[in-house]
Amino acid sequence: MTTAFTTLLKTRSSANNFDASQTLSDEQITELVSLATLAPSSFNAQNWGFIAVRTPEAKAQLKALAYGQPKVADAAVTFIVVGKLEMHKGLPSAVKPLLDAGAIDQAAYDGWIGMATGMYEGNAQGQRDEAVRSGSLAGMTLMLAAHDQGLASGPMIGFDAAGVSAAFGLSATELPVMLIAVGPAAAGNWPQKPRRPVADVLRFA
Repeated sequence: MTTAFTTLLKTRSSANNFDASQTLSDEQITELVSLATLAPSSFNAQNWGFIAVRTPEAKAQLKALAYGQPKVADAAVTFIVVGKLEMHKGLPSAVKPLLDAGAIDQAAYDGWIGMATGMYEGNAQGQRDEAVRSGSLAGMTLMLAAHDQGLASGPMIGFDAAGVSAAFGLSATELPVMLIAVGPAAAGNWPQKPRRPVADVLRFA
């Protein structure tokens, strides 16, 4: 059965060409991020953040740090998707709404906090892995939301991470996971690229 979501997946592609004359309102940008935050995260920590780079000055600064990629400046907005380290430290406040709503009890709440602390306290690699995982899940959700709203998107890993962190005020416990250009498309984008056969990537156990 073909659903609207199946069609969305089969028609989304990563864009390089954006209509530089078009903008998105702050309300549109906020809605995209609101949808992106529906992505899953370990323990529901929601250890992500988003910087919406939309002014000409900020775009020029980011473009220079992204090795001159034109889409950074041409797109209506380029998001810096941020992954947060030390996710276990923010978990009590992130999970408390579940406790308050009665979805989990105090024992489950305490168990989540204890388990996450045991997994991530002092585990720098684990914290980084989780920050990248959560940021990537949110980034993909943002791109699907953009496509659903008729917008093009293009993810980027080609940028000076240390430079972006310094220029846009990221803390020592935040890392830029990816950039995502979003906006109305210009002509010349490729259709969705061919994928490897499922038989090449799937194993049953």
